[in-house]
Amino acid sequence: MQTPPSADWQRPPPSSPVRKSFIKNLIAGVRGIFTSQETSVKKIAVIVNPASGQDRPFLKTFNKIFVDAGYDWELYVTKDAGDGQRLARKAVADGVEIVAAYGGDGTVMDVACGLRGTNIPFAILPGGTGNVLAVELGIPRDLASACDLIVNPEHNLRSVDMGQIGENCFILRVGVGLEANVIEIADREMKDRYGIFAYIMSALQAFREPALARYHLVIDGDEVESEGLGCIIANAGSLGVPGLALSPSVNVSDGLLDVFVIRKADLAGLLSLASGILGGVENNDTLLHWQARMVSVISNPVQSVQGDGELFGTTPISVKVLPNSVNIIVPPDVLLERFSHAQSFTVPTKGKLSD
Repeated sequence: MQTPPSADWQRPPPSSPVRKSFIKNLIAGVRGIFTSQETSVKKIAVIVNPASGQDRPFLKTFNKIFVDAGYDWELYVTKDAGDGQRLARKAVADGVEIVAAYGGDGTVMDVACGLRGTNIPFAILPGGTGNVLAVELGIPRDLASACDLIVNPEHNLRSVDMGQIGENCFILRVGVGLEANVIEIADREMKDRYGIFAYIMSALQAFREPALARYHLVIDGDEVESEGLGCIIANAGSLGVPGLALSPSVNVSDGLLDVFVIRKADLAGLLSLASGILGGVENNDTLLHWQARMVSVISNPVQSVQGDGELFGTTPISVKVLPNSVNIIVPPDVLLERFSHAQSFTVPTKGKLSD
């Protein structure tokens, strides 16, 4: 039986300071509980390029993994060039905690440009033809596994450099001549039909009649001239296949760009280049290599230029590195040693190189 209140006890009147204080504290406590629950839900923006790669279902995968992990996710869809940057900035302004890009290397580059300098974690969901940066950073190609990586509380963040060419950014590399010709040949229809093999077929076609050019390079103020099949200015070294890279010394986080000139256009030279790539060593007779923070390239004749799979016009160009531009989510078991330098290269003295 409940004991009745003492005869001396009286309920505080509605206007009593004690009662007002009690009600105020009660409301604050309840509000705090709900606010804590709301802030514990992480918000993620997924920016999708529907034109990338080949047709495959992805919305169900996003929804299951993100919702099951307690994430509040929102879909943003690109339509035109530059939408990735614009939508990334909008997502940051909307207060998201993670921005993910689903598409190819061009989509990844576009979104990364929009996140540059924000410190918002960037997640890569491979959905394109090449997915070279995902390979470079050890991010799973399988979509579900890449989504699982985002929600894994033990994932790591890798600070990655970018490069700037004119008004455009890039995160992989800029190609002058040969590589740009491959991108020109591998159009959207070809990539939709053959996937990654479109680039192989385009490369074989470009090698049929390789055009030599004379390059005048200014590498951190030092002038170099060389004749070659193509010039590559790389931030990342991966060729899109695990274990294959332009050079073991290319590092996406070293604050430097790696400049290559492919010197020989004959079959023996190309085979030597391929052998060096497969073996993880450089053949200086075929591939010249420097490192720099700023590079300008003049070619004779004028050549096409590509950046991360997108055409950027023609030479001449000026390129500079943008250190520590974006923080990318990578697997917890990715060792920093895999990105360390195997060897170093210095810029040669001013003047012409013997060909």
